[in-house]
Amino acid sequence: MEAVVLTNEMIAVLVLLTFTVFLFISEIVRIDVAAVLVMVLLGGLSYLPGLNNLADASNLFAGFSSNAVVSIIAVMIIGAGLDKTGLMSKVAALIIKQGGTSEARIIPIVSGVVGIISSFMQNVGAAALFLPVISRISARTEVPMSRLLMPMGFCAILGGTITMVGSSPLILLNDLIIASNENLPTERKMEQFGLFSVTPIGLMLVATGVLYFVLFGRWVLPAQRDRGTDAGSARSMQTYIENTYGLRADMFEVRVPEGSILIGHTLADLMVAHHMYILGTSYRGHKVIAPMADTTIEAPARLAVLGLHRVVREEFAEPYGLEILPQLDVFSDDFASTQSGVAEVVIPPGSSVIGHTPIDLRLRQTHGLSLLAIHRGEDTLSHVETEDHVATHIGQVPLQAGDTAVVHVQWDRLTELLSDRDFVVVTSDFPQEDLRPHKVGWALAFFAMALTLILFSDVRLSLCLLAGAMGMILSRVLSIDEAYDAVSWSTVFLLASLIPLGQAVQNTGTATWIAGQILSLLEGWPLWALQAGLAILATAFTLVMSNVGATVLLVPLAVSIALAAGGDPAVFALTVAISTSNSFLIPTHQVNALIMGPAGYRVIDFVRSGGIMTILFLIVSMAGLNLFF
Repeated sequence: MEAVVLTNEMIAVLVLLTFTVFLFISEIVRIDVAAVLVMVLLGGLSYLPGLNNLADASNLFAGFSSNAVVSIIAVMIIGAGLDKTGLMSKVAALIIKQGGTSEARIIPIVSGVVGIISSFMQNVGAAALFLPVISRISARTEVPMSRLLMPMGFCAILGGTITMVGSSPLILLNDLIIASNENLPTERKMEQFGLFSVTPIGLMLVATGVLYFVLFGRWVLPAQRDRGTDAGSARSMQTYIENTYGLRADMFEVRVPEGSILIGHTLADLMVAHHMYILGTSYRGHKVIAPMADTTIEAPARLAVLGLHRVVREEFAEPYGLEILPQLDVFSDDFASTQSGVAEVVIPPGSSVIGHTPIDLRLRQTHGLSLLAIHRGEDTLSHVETEDHVATHIGQVPLQAGDTAVVHVQWDRLTELLSDRDFVVVTSDFPQEDLRPHKVGWALAFFAMALTLILFSDVRLSLCLLAGAMGMILSRVLSIDEAYDAVSWSTVFLLASLIPLGQAVQNTGTATWIAGQILSLLEGWPLWALQAGLAILATAFTLVMSNVGATVLLVPLAVSIALAAGGDPAVFALTVAISTSNSFLIPTHQVNALIMGPAGYRVIDFVRSGGIMTILFLIVSMAGLNLFF
């Protein structure tokens, strides 16, 4: 290739690249702030004499309307819409059912599923759809999101190498091959790749990613850095209730066998007799949360019991021949901290419930409130007998103005209670979700519509996804305000602000100059070394510019090098297209930028975990390319 002369614009771009990497690694300012700062510097420098070609100031903010950024905004809205219907909660429950609460079992299930999905869907879309799933899994299993999001995100990127439509570089590759063939003699023309030509390599890469985090995740993944979750809030509330009212209890699922002597007894009888609370029943598939106190027990059944472990085991389960399950099964979703918890409700003066007992008011049936205790003055009344007070049948205690009712309640029922003037909800730190399960049909229809347009039409990706997002809004799956709230604007600004820098790297010839310097060093090396050098070069370029830009720039160079060295130009071109997915070292890839905020990651986390993944990607991809091609 011809030597490229280093210009003032190239020097300025190289300085900005170095400054950007310094800001990212040092984290002197937040990474999104650093990206905006670099964009502003790029635009300002372009007005200086001798740097007129550095950037087009009139298009400096075009990144905010780019296909990639608009696609990310749209897919976040679609994901929020699916989550609003409760669908993602069901997916999370299914994964937990299969993987339990073990990090080592959850990671391969989630990462493998996302990897396969991203083989036919843009990887950032697959990652965005699973963000709410990971959030709910984290809340229910108490595994920090920082331990789950990086494996999911990395495997979403890796999954893009499974098919020729899994990532933009692979989609573009066949077009670049056709363009290159126009300048090649007939005997050296390259054949285009089929849809599944790269599948063996992609599956190897996804498997490598899953095994990497399963085997070494405990060392390479950061400790808990989540930005506060609803689960954390619920646990804090539980601790507060224990410290304030002395209500120390855990949730158990108890199996009542056929022929049990409990058949025919009411829940109230058992709760008062054994100083515990029965918050749910399940009989032959019919599940009731916060059942009436006068409900009679039938068998075979499951009971959700809140009480002290010793009491539930020794005074309830063992005498009656009941089985305590090792963890919640039937009730796992209902009593997850994201769905329900302990709250405080005060009876205000003038309330119509004053003078009535909880049994008379049928609090469970009318409001979904399972009464655990009544705090009145300096006293706390409850079923549980402690050193401070004797057990009381609180269902028969008339309520008074100023009473604080400590209740276990589903969060959606507590949200409804906020508008009831007979009660004042003191608890404020709980998930106030307005789920719309009746809209699941609309949500799935518009998601399927967007996916169909992406897979079977030539309509621009961002337009396909925006059509699905607008469908969610127009069908009232989401309100427009909820759609705005669903977007991670820090991610949007991070990516949009980096796009002009990537364009400057390419348009000023800086990328060509860097490529020339590196490839000149590889001249005369064996074929495998040339191929490895191209893979490393593509990896480096995709960290500082778009993977599409890196592919467009390097594929023609790869073809020329292969022809000159006697290698297969198609394999060298494929090497570049696959290697542009090797983007784990810093959070400039769309997926990495997406997961950074929710998990509380720092750049150093990507350097540590992504550095090893980058090396593994190079080794496995090179082995796969030489093995299958």
